[in-house]
Amino acid sequence: MSGLQVKMAMDMTEKEILKMQVDQLKKETKTERQLISKTANEIKEYIEANSAEDPLLKPIPEDKNPFKEKGGCIIS
Repeated sequence: MSGLQVKMAMDMTEKEILKMQVDQLKKETKTERQLISKTANEIKEYIEANSAEDPLLKPIPEDKNPFKEKGGCIIS
């Protein structure tokens, strides 16, 4: 929590804090849930389909890398 959030929480009554927590739990119960067996397969398929463009798996060619060091450092 940020300093402002902590100060706001300190200024709130216990009833207001509990109401805020109940509201948050109501929002969380409305979240659509899915089986991990289904979503894991979808994630795997997405990763495999996009792996050719992934710069972590297929690095940027040296001649197109804007972050390539232009020169070295010589210590004498």
